[in-house]
Amino acid sequence: METAPAPTPAPHVLVVPFPAQGHVLPLLDLAAPLAARGLRLTVVTTPANLPLLSPLLDAHPAAVRALTLPFPYHPSLPQGLESTKGCGPGYFPVFIHAFAALRGPILAWARSQSDPVVAVIADFFCGWAQPLAADLGVAGIVFSPSGIVGTAVPHSLFRRLVRRPAESDDEFSVVTFPAIPGMPAYQWRELSMTYRNYMEGGLEEQVRESVRQNFLWNLESWGFVSNTVRALEGRYLDTPLEDLGFRRVWAVGPVAPETDAAGARGGEAAVAAANLSAWLDAFAEGSVVYVCFGSQAVLTPAVAAALAEALERSAVPFVWVVGTGSGGVIPEGFEERAAAARRGMVVRGWAPQVAALRHAAMGWFMTHCGWNSVLEAATAGVPMLAWPMTADQFVNARLLVDEARVAVRACAGGVGVAPDAGELAAVLADAVGEKGRGVRACAKELAAEAARAVKEGGSSYADLEGLVQEIRRLR
Repeated sequence: METAPAPTPAPHVLVVPFPAQGHVLPLLDLAAPLAARGLRLTVVTTPANLPLLSPLLDAHPAAVRALTLPFPYHPSLPQGLESTKGCGPGYFPVFIHAFAALRGPILAWARSQSDPVVAVIADFFCGWAQPLAADLGVAGIVFSPSGIVGTAVPHSLFRRLVRRPAESDDEFSVVTFPAIPGMPAYQWRELSMTYRNYMEGGLEEQVRESVRQNFLWNLESWGFVSNTVRALEGRYLDTPLEDLGFRRVWAVGPVAPETDAAGARGGEAAVAAANLSAWLDAFAEGSVVYVCFGSQAVLTPAVAAALAEALERSAVPFVWVVGTGSGGVIPEGFEERAAAARRGMVVRGWAPQVAALRHAAMGWFMTHCGWNSVLEAATAGVPMLAWPMTADQFVNARLLVDEARVAVRACAGGVGVAPDAGELAAVLADAVGEKGRGVRACAKELAAEAARAVKEGGSSYADLEGLVQEIRRLR
Protein backbone atom coordinates (compact mmCIF):
# COMPACT_ATOMS: atom_id res chain seq x y z
CA MET A 1 0.00 0.00 0.00
CA GLU A 2 1.56 3.29 -1.15
CA THR A 3 1.98 6.19 1.26
CA ALA A 4 0.45 9.46 0.14
CA PRO A 5 3.10 12.10 -0.62
CA ALA A 6 3.51 14.80 2.00
CA PRO A 7 1.85 18.07 1.04
CA THR A 8 4.19 20.62 -0.48
CA PRO A 9 4.69 23.52 1.92
CA ALA A 10 3.53 26.94 0.80
CA PRO A 11 6.23 29.28 -0.55
CA HIS A 12 8.14 31.14 2.17
CA VAL A 13 8.71 34.87 1.54
CA LEU A 14 10.91 37.24 3.53
CA VAL A 15 9.37 40.72 3.93
CA VAL A 16 11.57 43.71 4.84
CA PRO A 17 9.69 46.93 5.70
CA PHE A 18 11.43 50.26 6.14
CA PRO A 19 10.58 51.64 9.61
CA ALA A 20 8.76 54.81 8.60
CA GLN A 21 5.01 54.92 9.19
CA GLY A 22 4.21 55.78 5.57
CA HIS A 23 6.30 52.82 4.40
CA VAL A 24 5.82 50.02 6.91
CA LEU A 25 2.02 50.18 7.10
CA PRO A 26 1.40 49.82 3.32
CA LEU A 27 3.79 46.86 3.15
CA LEU A 28 2.00 45.20 6.06
CA ASP A 29 -1.29 45.93 4.28
CA LEU A 30 0.12 44.08 1.26
CA ALA A 31 1.36 41.22 3.43
CA ALA A 32 -2.19 40.45 4.61
CA PRO A 33 -3.59 39.48 1.17
CA LEU A 34 -0.38 37.60 0.37
CA ALA A 35 -0.87 35.52 3.51
CA ALA A 36 -4.57 35.08 2.69
CA ARG A 37 -3.56 33.68 -0.70
CA GLY A 38 -1.46 30.95 0.85
CA LEU A 39 2.04 32.40 1.10
CA ARG A 40 4.03 32.06 4.32
CA LEU A 41 5.75 35.24 5.42
CA THR A 42 8.56 36.17 7.77
CA VAL A 43 8.51 39.91 8.45
CA VAL A 44 11.68 41.64 9.64
CA THR A 45 11.25 44.14 12.47
CA THR A 46 13.01 45.67 15.45
CA PRO A 47 11.81 45.62 19.10
CA ALA A 48 10.21 49.07 19.08
CA ASN A 49 8.44 48.39 15.79
CA LEU A 50 7.14 44.93 16.68
CA PRO A 51 3.73 46.23 17.94
CA LEU A 52 2.94 47.40 14.42
CA LEU A 53 2.86 43.75 13.35
CA SER A 54 0.30 42.71 15.95
CA PRO A 55 -2.81 43.03 13.73
CA LEU A 56 -1.14 41.03 10.95
CA LEU A 57 0.18 38.34 13.32
CA ASP A 58 -3.21 38.03 15.02
CA ALA A 59 -5.08 37.75 11.72
CA HIS A 60 -2.71 35.16 10.17
CA PRO A 61 -1.03 33.26 13.03
CA ALA A 62 -0.22 30.21 10.92
CA ALA A 63 1.09 32.12 7.92
CA VAL A 64 3.03 35.08 9.34
CA ARG A 65 5.84 35.29 11.87
CA ALA A 66 8.15 38.08 12.96
CA LEU A 67 11.94 38.10 12.80
CA THR A 68 12.90 40.63 15.49
CA LEU A 69 16.45 41.96 15.32
CA PRO A 70 18.14 44.77 17.26
CA PHE A 71 18.20 48.08 15.42
CA PRO A 72 21.79 48.64 14.20
CA TYR A 73 23.81 51.10 16.24
CA HIS A 74 25.08 54.22 14.51
CA PRO A 75 26.96 56.99 16.36
CA SER A 76 25.14 59.76 14.47
CA LEU A 77 21.64 58.59 15.42
CA PRO A 78 19.97 59.36 18.75
CA GLN A 79 20.05 56.43 21.16
CA GLY A 80 16.89 54.35 20.94
CA LEU A 81 15.71 55.73 17.60
CA GLU A 82 14.11 52.87 15.64
CA SER A 83 11.82 54.72 13.23
CA THR A 84 11.91 57.90 11.20
CA LYS A 85 9.16 59.50 13.29
CA GLY A 86 10.78 62.51 14.87
CA CYS A 87 13.81 61.95 12.67
CA GLY A 88 14.76 65.30 11.11
CA PRO A 89 15.82 65.68 7.45
CA GLY A 90 19.47 65.59 8.45
CA TYR A 91 19.08 62.20 10.11
CA PHE A 92 17.06 60.53 7.35
CA PRO A 93 19.97 59.55 5.03
CA VAL A 94 21.91 58.32 8.08
CA PHE A 95 18.89 56.25 9.05
CA ILE A 96 18.82 54.61 5.60
CA HIS A 97 22.54 53.87 5.89
CA ALA A 98 22.30 52.50 9.43
CA PHE A 99 19.33 50.24 8.70
CA ALA A 100 21.34 48.57 5.92
CA ALA A 101 23.50 46.91 8.60
CA LEU A 102 20.67 44.38 9.08
CA ARG A 103 21.77 42.69 5.86
CA GLY A 104 24.37 40.54 7.64
CA PRO A 105 22.15 39.30 10.50
CA ILE A 106 19.29 38.55 8.10
CA LEU A 107 21.59 36.62 5.77
CA ALA A 108 22.91 34.56 8.69
CA TRP A 109 19.35 33.84 9.86
CA ALA A 110 18.17 32.83 6.38
CA ARG A 111 21.10 30.45 5.85
CA SER A 112 20.40 28.77 9.18
CA GLN A 113 16.79 27.92 8.28
CA SER A 114 15.62 24.48 7.21
CA ASP A 115 12.69 26.30 5.61
CA PRO A 116 14.36 28.41 2.89
CA VAL A 117 12.79 31.55 1.49
CA VAL A 118 11.98 31.71 -2.22
CA ALA A 119 11.74 35.50 -2.51
CA VAL A 120 12.50 38.73 -0.66
CA ILE A 121 10.05 41.63 -0.81
CA ALA A 122 11.68 44.81 0.52
CA ASP A 123 10.82 48.49 0.69
CA PHE A 124 12.61 50.69 -1.85
CA PHE A 125 14.63 52.30 0.97
CA CYS A 126 16.02 48.81 1.69
CA GLY A 127 17.90 48.42 -1.58
CA TRP A 128 20.48 46.28 0.23
CA ALA A 129 17.86 43.50 0.29
CA GLN A 130 18.46 42.97 -3.43
CA PRO A 131 22.08 41.74 -3.05
CA LEU A 132 20.83 39.86 0.03
CA ALA A 133 18.37 38.02 -2.23
CA ALA A 134 21.18 37.38 -4.72
CA ASP A 135 23.35 35.91 -1.94
CA LEU A 136 20.47 33.54 -1.14
CA GLY A 137 19.89 32.72 -4.79
CA VAL A 138 16.26 33.89 -4.68
CA ALA A 139 14.15 36.58 -6.34
CA GLY A 140 14.40 40.11 -4.97
CA ILE A 141 11.27 42.26 -5.30
CA VAL A 142 11.08 45.98 -4.52
CA PHE A 143 7.97 47.31 -2.78
CA SER A 144 7.07 50.92 -3.46
CA PRO A 145 4.64 52.65 -1.07
CA SER A 146 4.66 55.53 -3.58
CA GLY A 147 3.11 55.85 -6.98
CA ILE A 148 5.11 54.51 -9.89
CA VAL A 149 6.13 57.93 -11.25
CA GLY A 150 6.98 58.99 -7.69
CA THR A 151 9.25 55.94 -7.57
CA ALA A 152 10.81 56.53 -10.97
CA VAL A 153 11.87 60.12 -10.24
CA PRO A 154 14.28 59.45 -7.31
CA HIS A 155 15.70 56.41 -9.09
CA SER A 156 16.27 58.59 -12.16
CA LEU A 157 18.04 61.22 -10.05
CA PHE A 158 20.46 58.76 -8.47
CA ARG A 159 20.95 56.82 -11.70
CA ARG A 160 21.77 59.91 -13.78
CA LEU A 161 23.21 62.10 -10.98
CA VAL A 162 21.15 65.05 -12.16
CA ARG A 163 22.60 68.48 -11.41
CA ARG A 164 21.17 71.95 -11.44
CA PRO A 165 21.54 73.60 -14.86
CA ALA A 166 25.00 75.17 -15.09
CA GLU A 167 23.59 78.59 -15.96
CA SER A 168 21.47 78.75 -12.81
CA ASP A 169 22.26 78.28 -9.15
CA ASP A 170 18.87 79.17 -7.72
CA GLU A 171 16.35 76.71 -6.33
CA PHE A 172 13.83 77.54 -9.06
CA SER A 173 15.98 76.13 -11.88
CA VAL A 174 14.20 73.36 -13.78
CA VAL A 175 15.22 69.70 -14.03
CA THR A 176 13.66 67.42 -16.66
CA PHE A 177 13.15 63.65 -16.77
CA PRO A 178 13.40 62.59 -20.42
CA ALA A 179 12.93 58.84 -19.82
CA ILE A 180 9.56 59.25 -18.08
CA PRO A 181 6.45 59.53 -20.29
CA GLY A 182 5.50 63.16 -20.81
CA MET A 183 9.04 64.29 -19.87
CA PRO A 184 7.97 65.90 -16.56
CA ALA A 185 9.96 68.84 -15.22
CA TYR A 186 10.39 70.06 -11.64
CA GLN A 187 12.11 72.95 -9.96
CA TRP A 188 15.25 72.08 -8.04
CA ARG A 189 13.52 72.99 -4.77
CA GLU A 190 10.79 70.44 -5.58
CA LEU A 191 13.20 67.48 -5.62
CA SER A 192 13.61 65.39 -2.48
CA MET A 193 15.72 66.94 0.26
CA THR A 194 17.69 63.69 0.51
CA TYR A 195 18.83 64.02 -3.11
CA ARG A 196 19.60 67.73 -2.81
CA ASN A 197 21.69 67.05 0.29
CA TYR A 198 23.46 64.30 -1.62
CA MET A 199 24.38 66.62 -4.50
CA GLU A 200 25.22 69.64 -2.36
CA GLY A 201 27.68 67.90 -0.06
CA GLY A 202 25.48 67.79 2.99
CA LEU A 203 26.27 64.14 3.78
CA GLU A 204 29.40 62.37 4.96
CA GLU A 205 30.95 60.27 2.21
CA GLN A 206 30.05 56.84 3.58
CA VAL A 207 26.40 57.79 4.08
CA ARG A 208 26.33 59.58 0.73
CA GLU A 209 27.40 56.57 -1.29
CA SER A 210 25.25 54.20 0.75
CA VAL A 211 22.13 56.21 -0.10
CA ARG A 212 22.91 56.23 -3.83
CA GLN A 213 23.75 52.53 -3.87
CA ASN A 214 20.41 51.85 -2.20
CA PHE A 215 18.58 53.05 -5.32
CA LEU A 216 20.98 51.45 -7.80
CA TRP A 217 20.49 48.04 -6.17
CA ASN A 218 16.74 48.34 -6.69
CA LEU A 219 17.34 48.53 -10.44
CA GLU A 220 18.83 45.02 -10.29
CA SER A 221 15.66 43.53 -8.76
CA TRP A 222 13.27 40.96 -10.21
CA GLY A 223 10.54 43.61 -10.32
CA PHE A 224 8.61 46.30 -8.47
CA VAL A 225 5.33 46.01 -6.57
CA SER A 226 3.65 49.41 -6.35
CA ASN A 227 0.80 50.59 -4.16
CA THR A 228 -0.83 52.32 -7.12
CA VAL A 229 -3.78 51.86 -9.40
CA ARG A 230 -3.91 51.80 -13.19
CA ALA A 231 -6.73 54.34 -13.30
CA LEU A 232 -4.33 56.91 -11.84
CA GLU A 233 -1.00 55.93 -13.44
CA GLY A 234 -1.81 53.84 -16.49
CA ARG A 235 0.52 55.76 -18.81
CA TYR A 236 3.49 54.89 -16.57
CA LEU A 237 2.55 51.20 -16.39
CA ASP A 238 2.00 50.52 -20.08
CA THR A 239 5.69 50.07 -20.89
CA PRO A 240 8.71 49.25 -18.69
CA LEU A 241 10.46 52.40 -17.47
CA GLU A 242 14.17 52.96 -18.05
CA ASP A 243 14.40 54.73 -14.68
CA LEU A 244 13.22 51.51 -12.99
CA GLY A 245 15.72 49.39 -14.85
CA PHE A 246 12.99 48.25 -17.30
CA ARG A 247 11.75 45.94 -14.55
CA ARG A 248 8.25 44.46 -14.35
CA VAL A 249 5.78 46.43 -12.20
CA TRP A 250 2.79 44.90 -10.41
CA ALA A 251 0.28 47.67 -9.59
CA VAL A 252 -1.70 46.24 -6.64
CA GLY A 253 -3.17 49.32 -4.96
CA PRO A 254 -4.88 50.64 -3.07
CA VAL A 255 -3.76 48.07 -0.46
CA ALA A 256 -5.00 49.94 2.63
CA PRO A 257 -8.04 48.65 4.56
CA GLU A 258 -11.29 50.60 4.26
CA THR A 259 -11.49 51.46 7.96
CA ASP A 260 -9.20 53.07 10.54
CA ALA A 261 -7.69 50.86 13.23
CA ALA A 262 -9.29 52.93 15.99
CA GLY A 263 -10.04 49.87 18.08
CA ALA A 264 -6.38 48.97 18.26
CA ARG A 265 -5.65 52.42 19.68
CA GLY A 266 -7.95 52.00 22.66
CA GLY A 267 -11.18 53.51 23.89
CA GLU A 268 -10.04 57.15 23.65
CA ALA A 269 -9.49 56.84 19.88
CA ALA A 270 -12.92 55.29 19.40
CA VAL A 271 -14.49 58.15 21.36
CA ALA A 272 -12.56 60.72 19.31
CA ALA A 273 -13.74 59.09 16.09
CA ALA A 274 -17.36 59.14 17.28
CA ASN A 275 -17.10 62.78 18.35
CA LEU A 276 -15.68 63.84 14.96
CA SER A 277 -18.40 61.95 13.10
CA ALA A 278 -21.10 63.57 15.22
CA TRP A 279 -19.63 67.02 14.59
CA LEU A 280 -19.56 66.42 10.82
CA ASP A 281 -23.20 65.29 10.85
CA ALA A 282 -24.26 68.93 11.30
CA PHE A 283 -22.88 70.00 7.91
CA ALA A 284 -24.23 69.74 4.38
CA GLU A 285 -22.89 67.14 1.99
CA GLY A 286 -19.45 68.03 0.58
CA SER A 287 -19.16 71.32 2.47
CA VAL A 288 -16.25 70.63 4.87
CA VAL A 289 -12.51 70.89 4.15
CA TYR A 290 -10.24 68.38 5.89
CA VAL A 291 -6.74 69.77 6.56
CA CYS A 292 -3.88 67.41 7.42
CA PHE A 293 -0.22 67.30 6.43
CA GLY A 294 0.65 63.79 7.58
CA SER A 295 2.57 62.44 10.54
CA GLN A 296 5.99 63.90 9.70
CA ALA A 297 5.42 67.55 8.74
CA VAL A 298 5.76 70.22 11.42
CA LEU A 299 4.40 73.62 10.38
CA THR A 300 6.34 76.75 11.20
CA PRO A 301 4.48 79.52 13.06
CA ALA A 302 4.39 81.64 9.88
CA VAL A 303 2.86 78.82 7.81
CA ALA A 304 0.32 77.97 10.51
CA ALA A 305 -0.65 81.63 10.85
CA ALA A 306 -1.21 81.99 7.09
CA LEU A 307 -3.31 78.83 6.99
CA ALA A 308 -5.38 79.91 9.99
CA GLU A 309 -6.03 83.34 8.47
CA ALA A 310 -7.04 81.76 5.14
CA LEU A 311 -9.48 79.39 6.85
CA GLU A 312 -11.10 82.28 8.69
CA ARG A 313 -11.28 84.55 5.64
CA SER A 314 -12.71 81.83 3.39
CA ALA A 315 -15.56 81.05 5.82
CA VAL A 316 -15.49 77.37 4.81
CA PRO A 317 -16.23 74.72 7.47
CA PHE A 318 -13.07 72.76 8.29
CA VAL A 319 -11.38 70.07 10.34
CA TRP A 320 -7.69 70.82 10.93
CA VAL A 321 -5.60 67.91 12.22
CA VAL A 322 -2.48 69.48 13.68
CA GLY A 323 -0.78 66.37 15.04
CA THR A 324 1.34 66.33 18.16
CA GLY A 325 4.28 68.29 16.72
CA SER A 326 2.45 71.34 15.33
CA GLY A 327 -0.17 72.03 17.98
CA GLY A 328 1.85 74.75 19.63
CA VAL A 329 2.05 76.91 16.51
CA ILE A 330 -1.70 77.49 16.05
CA PRO A 331 -2.32 81.22 16.45
CA GLU A 332 -3.64 82.24 19.83
CA GLY A 333 -7.42 82.44 19.91
CA PHE A 334 -7.95 80.74 16.53
CA GLU A 335 -9.27 77.48 17.91
CA GLU A 336 -11.69 79.24 20.25
CA ARG A 337 -13.04 81.50 17.48
CA ALA A 338 -13.57 78.53 15.17
CA ALA A 339 -15.43 76.61 17.87
CA ALA A 340 -17.58 79.63 18.76
CA ALA A 341 -18.54 80.11 15.11
CA ARG A 342 -19.48 76.41 14.93
CA ARG A 343 -17.67 75.91 11.66
CA GLY A 344 -14.21 74.68 12.60
CA MET A 345 -12.66 71.86 14.63
CA VAL A 346 -9.01 71.46 15.55
CA VAL A 347 -7.89 67.87 16.22
CA ARG A 348 -4.65 67.35 18.14
CA GLY A 349 -2.84 64.06 17.67
CA TRP A 350 -4.35 61.10 15.84
CA ALA A 351 -7.51 61.45 13.76
CA PRO A 352 -9.63 58.77 12.02
CA GLN A 353 -8.66 60.02 8.57
CA VAL A 354 -10.17 57.19 6.52
CA ALA A 355 -13.54 57.52 8.27
CA ALA A 356 -13.45 61.32 8.11
CA LEU A 357 -12.79 61.37 4.36
CA ARG A 358 -15.66 58.93 3.78
CA HIS A 359 -18.15 61.05 5.73
CA ALA A 360 -20.78 62.63 3.46
CA ALA A 361 -20.01 66.14 4.73
CA MET A 362 -16.36 65.97 3.66
CA GLY A 363 -15.86 67.89 0.43
CA TRP A 364 -12.13 68.55 0.04
CA PHE A 365 -8.83 67.39 1.51
CA MET A 366 -5.99 69.89 1.94
CA THR A 367 -2.99 67.59 1.90
CA HIS A 368 0.79 67.45 1.60
CA CYS A 369 0.22 64.84 -1.15
CA GLY A 370 1.91 61.98 0.69
CA TRP A 371 0.95 58.86 -1.27
CA ASN A 372 -0.99 57.15 1.51
CA SER A 373 -3.12 60.26 1.97
CA VAL A 374 -3.56 60.52 -1.80
CA LEU A 375 -4.93 56.98 -2.03
CA GLU A 376 -7.21 57.47 0.98
CA ALA A 377 -8.72 60.55 -0.67
CA ALA A 378 -8.91 58.84 -4.06
CA THR A 379 -10.79 55.83 -2.73
CA ALA A 380 -13.17 58.12 -0.79
CA GLY A 381 -13.87 60.21 -3.89
CA VAL A 382 -12.67 63.41 -2.18
CA PRO A 383 -10.84 65.99 -4.34
CA MET A 384 -7.62 67.46 -3.01
CA LEU A 385 -6.07 70.85 -2.36
CA ALA A 386 -2.44 70.11 -3.09
CA TRP A 387 0.16 71.59 -0.72
CA PRO A 388 3.33 69.50 -1.28
CA MET A 389 6.20 69.79 1.18
CA THR A 390 9.05 67.44 0.18
CA ALA A 391 9.99 63.87 -0.86
CA ASP A 392 7.71 62.58 -3.66
CA GLN A 393 4.97 65.09 -2.87
CA PHE A 394 5.65 67.55 -5.71
CA VAL A 395 5.64 64.65 -8.16
CA ASN A 396 2.34 63.44 -6.74
CA ALA A 397 0.86 66.94 -6.86
CA ARG A 398 1.66 67.29 -10.55
CA LEU A 399 0.05 63.92 -11.27
CA LEU A 400 -3.10 64.82 -9.33
CA VAL A 401 -3.51 68.38 -10.62
CA ASP A 402 -2.27 68.25 -14.21
CA GLU A 403 -3.05 64.68 -15.26
CA ALA A 404 -5.76 63.09 -13.12
CA ARG A 405 -7.46 66.47 -12.49
CA VAL A 406 -8.65 65.36 -9.05
CA ALA A 407 -6.84 68.21 -7.27
CA VAL A 408 -6.12 71.91 -7.47
CA ARG A 409 -3.00 73.62 -6.19
CA ALA A 410 -3.46 75.23 -2.80
CA CYS A 411 -0.11 77.04 -2.97
CA ALA A 412 3.42 76.64 -4.29
CA GLY A 413 4.31 74.48 -1.31
CA GLY A 414 7.64 73.59 0.20
CA VAL A 415 8.86 73.14 3.76
CA GLY A 416 8.49 76.38 5.69
CA VAL A 417 7.09 78.34 2.70
CA ALA A 418 4.15 80.43 3.93
CA PRO A 419 1.42 81.11 1.35
CA ASP A 420 -0.37 84.41 0.87
CA ALA A 421 -3.39 84.10 3.16
CA GLY A 422 -5.70 86.01 0.81
CA GLU A 423 -4.79 83.87 -2.18
CA LEU A 424 -5.23 80.67 -0.18
CA ALA A 425 -8.62 81.85 1.11
CA ALA A 426 -9.72 82.41 -2.50
CA VAL A 427 -8.60 78.88 -3.46
CA LEU A 428 -10.63 77.44 -0.57
CA ALA A 429 -13.75 79.43 -1.46
CA ASP A 430 -13.51 78.53 -5.15
CA ALA A 431 -13.02 74.83 -4.39
CA VAL A 432 -16.21 74.45 -2.36
CA GLY A 433 -18.12 76.61 -4.84
CA GLU A 434 -19.11 76.13 -8.48
CA LYS A 435 -15.52 76.45 -9.74
CA GLY A 436 -14.65 73.16 -8.03
CA ARG A 437 -17.46 71.13 -9.60
CA GLY A 438 -15.37 69.59 -12.41
CA VAL A 439 -12.60 68.45 -10.07
CA ARG A 440 -15.16 66.99 -7.67
CA ALA A 441 -16.67 64.99 -10.54
CA CYS A 442 -13.25 63.63 -11.57
CA ALA A 443 -12.58 62.56 -7.97
CA LYS A 444 -15.84 60.59 -7.87
CA GLU A 445 -14.95 58.84 -11.13
CA LEU A 446 -11.49 57.91 -9.83
CA ALA A 447 -13.02 56.46 -6.65
CA ALA A 448 -15.31 54.23 -8.71
CA GLU A 449 -12.41 53.03 -10.86
CA ALA A 450 -10.22 52.36 -7.82
CA ALA A 451 -13.01 50.32 -6.22
CA ARG A 452 -13.35 48.22 -9.39
CA ALA A 453 -9.57 47.71 -9.60
CA VAL A 454 -9.30 45.79 -6.32
CA LYS A 455 -12.31 43.53 -6.94
CA GLU A 456 -12.18 40.25 -8.83
CA GLY A 457 -11.70 41.08 -12.48
CA GLY A 458 -10.06 44.43 -11.73
CA SER A 459 -6.54 45.45 -12.73
CA SER A 460 -5.04 45.54 -9.21
CA TYR A 461 -6.71 42.25 -8.28
CA ALA A 462 -5.23 40.64 -11.41
CA ASP A 463 -1.75 42.00 -10.68
CA LEU A 464 -1.89 40.73 -7.09
CA GLU A 465 -2.99 37.28 -8.27
CA GLY A 466 -0.27 37.32 -10.91
CA LEU A 467 2.40 38.21 -8.33
CA VAL A 468 1.35 35.32 -6.08
CA GLN A 469 1.41 32.89 -9.00
CA GLU A 470 4.88 34.06 -10.01
CA ILE A 471 6.12 33.49 -6.45
CA ARG A 472 4.52 30.05 -6.39
CA ARG A 473 6.38 29.13 -9.57
CA LEU A 474 9.66 30.13 -7.90
CA ARG A 475 9.29 27.28 -5.42
